[in-house]
Amino acid sequence: MSNLLKIEKIEPLEKNMAEEEISLTGAQSDLSDYVTDEGGIWSLRQVEKVRGWNNIEYGAGLSGKNTPSTGLSMNRAYIPPGGIAKAHIHVDFDVMIFLLKGSVRHEYGEGCRQSVVHSAGDMFYIEPGVPHEVFNCSEDEWVHAIVSRSDASEWQNIKPYDRDSA
Repeated sequence: MSNLLKIEKIEPLEKNMAEEEISLTGAQSDLSDYVTDEGGIWSLRQVEKVRGWNNIEYGAGLSGKNTPSTGLSMNRAYIPPGGIAKAHIHVDFDVMIFLLKGSVRHEYGEGCRQSVVHSAGDMFYIEPGVPHEVFNCSEDEWVHAIVSRSDASEWQNIKPYDRDSA
């Protein structure tokens, strides 16, 4: 298996953050390969990092890409040491996060001038439309989190935010 990363361009919706999903295996990523339909219950078991987007690595997760879900997605997310998820806005969907390992700083609000830090064990909610940028607080440790969205499409309804324009 090759250690090269393959960038897969996915056609973005107008005015939304362009999706450049990276397959971490170098192979075409079909997320349905990671789930099993148990007859109305869909299972995803022990899948770690298989793809990346906006400087965050993800497991396969559960979403409309690999289940019949029409209004919910959930992923395991990993932010590398010193990593930053660029400023963005979630358009018309809620996000809840359970931080499993590490700590993150959110710079948020108009111009991303407010700040809050969350650590392992914390849960937090991000309202739709709140601009924010996410920073791994450590230069040595990965952040591990469970991310749940009220949007089955994962990243299609995210817009970039220019924190310097506010």
